[in-house]
Amino acid sequence: FQVAVAVVDRFGQTQVMIRDRFAGPHTPATAAGKGWTAVSFRTNTTDLIGISEPGMPQAGLRDLPGAVILGGGVRVEAAGVTVGAVGVSGAPGGDADDACAKAGIAAVQDKLDF
Repeated sequence: FQVAVAVVDRFGQTQVMIRDRFAGPHTPATAAGKGWTAVSFRTNTTDLIGISEPGMPQAGLRDLPGAVILGGGVRVEAAGVTVGAVGVSGAPGGDADDACAKAGIAAVQDKLDF
């Protein structure tokens, strides 16, 4: 997929950004926003979609500045603690963005489990 990938630390600050040269111009900011959202709420962004729909108690999450409630923001954990997140934007749908983020995390999980 032609995506942008952002790795954020536990405070939501972007540490690494990689963008395919053919990824859309919106993808870096969206990827960083997904990562920020995942660490801010300590929840993968896909899990926030349903609980923040209009009429739901957490609907206000969608109005917070910087929150990106779309699939593709996945927390990175080490020893049961959130240490950051990966945000992916540009794949055809949030499920594909999620799959890319999870694959990236799985590739380095052994280095995180210390």
